[in-house]
Amino acid sequence: MLRVLLLIFFVGCSHRVRIVTPSLNDSRNDHESFASKTMVTTQGRGTTEAALETFKNGGNIIDAFVAASFAISVERPHSTGIGGGGFLLYFSKKENKVYAFDFREVAPIAAVKNMYLTKKGETQPLLSQEGALAVANPGLVRGLFDIHKRFGKLSWAETILPAIRLARHGFPLYKQLQVALLDRKDLLLLDPEAKKTFYLLDGSIPSLGSLIIQENLAKTLEIIAEKGADGFYEGKVASAIIKTISKKRGLLSHRDLKTYKMVERIPVTGIYKGLKIYSMPPPSSGGIHVIQILKMLGPHNLKEKGPQTAESIHLMANAMQRAFLDRANYLGDPDFNKIPTSSLVHEEYLSKLSNSINTPKALKDGSLKKIELPYESTDTTHFTIGDEEGNLVASTQTINGWFGSGVIAEGTGIILNNEMDDFAQKVGAQNLFGAVGGEFNLIEPRKRPLSSMSPTIITKDDSPFMALGSPSGTRIITCVAQTILNSVEFGMPLYESVAATRIHHQWQPDVLKVESPYLDPVVEKELQDRGHKIIHEKLGCSVQAIKKTKNGWEGVSDPRGEGFAKGID
Repeated sequence: MLRVLLLIFFVGCSHRVRIVTPSLNDSRNDHESFASKTMVTTQGRGTTEAALETFKNGGNIIDAFVAASFAISVERPHSTGIGGGGFLLYFSKKENKVYAFDFREVAPIAAVKNMYLTKKGETQPLLSQEGALAVANPGLVRGLFDIHKRFGKLSWAETILPAIRLARHGFPLYKQLQVALLDRKDLLLLDPEAKKTFYLLDGSIPSLGSLIIQENLAKTLEIIAEKGADGFYEGKVASAIIKTISKKRGLLSHRDLKTYKMVERIPVTGIYKGLKIYSMPPPSSGGIHVIQILKMLGPHNLKEKGPQTAESIHLMANAMQRAFLDRANYLGDPDFNKIPTSSLVHEEYLSKLSNSINTPKALKDGSLKKIELPYESTDTTHFTIGDEEGNLVASTQTINGWFGSGVIAEGTGIILNNEMDDFAQKVGAQNLFGAVGGEFNLIEPRKRPLSSMSPTIITKDDSPFMALGSPSGTRIITCVAQTILNSVEFGMPLYESVAATRIHHQWQPDVLKVESPYLDPVVEKELQDRGHKIIHEKLGCSVQAIKKTKNGWEGVSDPRGEGFAKGID
């Protein structure tokens, strides 16, 4: 994607901030929208239109959430799908309450702790990344069905119709999907249905703009529309899933599918600059660490230091490292281990962490030590919705890596996840995104793997202020935190808050990643002098954010991707 450097000047800040702009095939109008009633920002034009259509047909925000979830499953088959799972945060303005729903995938009943290790105890990363043994029990359809049954307004079938049309009539092949098809070509061409759906007869990749039609997926969606969650977890579709998994020597069973349950959880919360931050609790590590990063940086007056200065970035990198150290030490599935959530975001603990990051030199991974708690966790997709009543939805969903396990359930069009890779194969082992695994994230039957997904809702005086989230594995945490810092701390407009150059540090590996357009060379030199090892690398985030305005909503879909922001007046 062509990226252009813009020099932006903000009120009260003369520092130059580097941001990305849309590709030549897009315009800023695709990625930024203002509307008085509703706002939708997603990673796909068809998905955004599906949610808006649902609103126009009299649906509420949960109906729009369900419609968007099914549509994005069609439009971003490399990122998410009904063979995966995810999380939802839902702010009900009338109740002044934020709900947190966990429909994350879970380990099969037959899974065991050492299932990916050799006899010598060595890890085998590909076993948890490719093939049937990498597949965890999908939770997306059950989650959508149960949430819609509780809060939806339209009929269940009506919310799925846009996705059925999108699958049957197709959508134009876009750049990121084309890149994913190239990256996973050797794996996908082993599957006849994947080859027929996504490649030409000779196995080559279609040209940009070619129509991607998923007829088998359309038929599966019709069954789910008619029969509800039972249309996925029982009957013909379930049999096709288990038959495929068994043939390829995976562990998923009919009993797994029939017994899957969504879990309602209590959001993790924190106060930052007078705003109330709500985010996803464990088994996502994202919410805890977004709040930790913000609270660690709060006392250091980054606004005075300026955005993208060496001083600000040095402190941000140190805060990120401290958060990821806690991720490895403390996070996992709260249904299997006692996770000290309240302690990790406690003022006393975060005050100690805040003091620990104020160092003249970069923190080094070997020198970082666990601070005892005073009291008692690449691809993916995200979308954000706001409505006329002030309700908010932030949902992150995934099949984990590009095209998940590479296994398609025969005759269904369902691409199955490789979510087992989000477990730790053993303590200290790294997953697909380089995240270090701890004891709490070892494999156990029916356990949910640790996640970095960070759907986040922010309120001010009990009214909606902002909602956002992103895909991209461990980078989700830092991308979401930086977007909030840009908007709240530095006072940037929402578009620039999303588009500004980002950094990422996750403790191990001990490198500071900087995306293009890169930081000012003088700033990078000063950071290197402080001991930061800088590498230039794409971070993969695609933040989808909305913010309340005096006249309604502003929505921004990250210009780094093919997303679409649009509202209704």
